[in-house]
Amino acid sequence: MTKVAVIYYSSQGNVHQLAVAAAAAAEKAGAEVRLRRTAELTTETVVPGNDTWNANWAEHLAAVADVPEATLDDLEWADAVLWGTPGRYGLPAASLKQFIDQTLPLHSKRGLLNKVMSSFTSTATLHGGQESTLLALNNAFYHWGAIIVPPGVADPIQLAPTNGNPYGVSSVSRNEAGNVTDDNLAAIEYQARRTVEITTALRTGLAAS
Repeated sequence: MTKVAVIYYSSQGNVHQLAVAAAAAAEKAGAEVRLRRTAELTTETVVPGNDTWNANWAEHLAAVADVPEATLDDLEWADAVLWGTPGRYGLPAASLKQFIDQTLPLHSKRGLLNKVMSSFTSTATLHGGQESTLLALNNAFYHWGAIIVPPGVADPIQLAPTNGNPYGVSSVSRNEAGNVTDDNLAAIEYQARRTVEITTALRTGLAAS
């Protein structure tokens, strides 16, 4: 059975919502799935003075307390990883980047070689660095010798008004919780299913070679 880890960071719940949908879709596609979040790095808000944002952050942290934190064991276990992060100035959130920075022991023994990687994001605005956030994540995957599987524009759902990013599903939160659209959810389901299909084919091919 193909093993998929969905590893993400979310501050307002939008990326979390996408991650849960990705995990459910991967499982429906026949994979064994682990849903994992990366740890908070600070108890201080990154948006001082924004009471609504801070309240949503605190509420979200309480809501995901039962989601296990990601470890290197999850990466070693997985055949494929779906990564989710908010866009921060066109870059992944610090929590997810910190987790990636800790992968050297696994990378040094080629423990991430030929694993499949795919990623998704949410930003406050339509042109808030969605594509550059995903491309920045890809830089780590190149170093690992991983296989990057994007959604591309291979399914009609990618042409829906709130989708369209061939690098990975990208929602627009407008700094509000719960702004993931039905089209976004359908798109992440497609991306997860495609990731499982490609990973399964890759594993079969490698085993036969």
